[in-house]
Amino acid sequence: MSKHERWNALLELLASAGKVEVEEAAATLDVSAATIRRDLDELAEQRLLVRTRGGAVAHGVSYELPLRYKSGRHAAEKARIAAAAAELIAPGEVVGLNGGTTTTEVARALALRFAGERAETGTPAAASGPALTVVTNALNIAAELAVRPQIKLVTTGGVARPQTYELVGPLAAGVLNEVVLDTVVLGVDGIDPELGAMAHQEEEAGISRLFAERASRVVVVTDASKLGRRAFARICGLDRVDLLVTDTAVDAGTADRLAEAGVRVQAV
Repeated sequence: MSKHERWNALLELLASAGKVEVEEAAATLDVSAATIRRDLDELAEQRLLVRTRGGAVAHGVSYELPLRYKSGRHAAEKARIAAAAAELIAPGEVVGLNGGTTTTEVARALALRFAGERAETGTPAAASGPALTVVTNALNIAAELAVRPQIKLVTTGGVARPQTYELVGPLAAGVLNEVVLDTVVLGVDGIDPELGAMAHQEEEAGISRLFAERASRVVVVTDASKLGRRAFARICGLDRVDLLVTDTAVDAGTADRLAEAGVRVQAV
């Protein structure tokens, strides 16, 4: 197991339990206690956890894994969700994407889909203009789409959050207040049948809320592990959500409650 894989596993344990014990982690990962201690020390130096006697604890009550450590979680499910979400977008639409691992996959799926359509018709991107306009506050998504000639890319301003690469604050809101979106595809940290869509961090929730307000259609993309889960900051109520794209592990009772709230659920 590589160091990156060990760190990812340790942060997963921390996210689920709130704490990590050296001896237990060593047994779980099948490495020495000395290796775990060294890993925890290095993660503490990056302020990803707080070292304690015999282990480590999360920084706060609502622990948020950095995006680079979340990309491997439920990867197959996210790929299917992203492909289904990309198929919902018509050529010429203006699409909003907030940050997150699932919306990053949606961005990749959109780029591949519209590049393929251009290739099939033999139409040069420069000759006919962009096939799609994407508005995003996520730096990593912007970096991937900036080199795609078939996509017109609009990024917000704002202050970058190192955890998620999202731009937040008044500068981000200023750009979103000036645009109109056909569809927004939102990644979330939790979906509750009563409280709606939620995020761990209030500034990100505020920008995602503004995305939803500027769009004619709101599509939420998330794997089933986040359904029925609550997070700190509310994005919007379910009355604002038109469609939820998730995976087939969705609990039938949760799906029924979401449908009763007026949300169409597509499990892929």
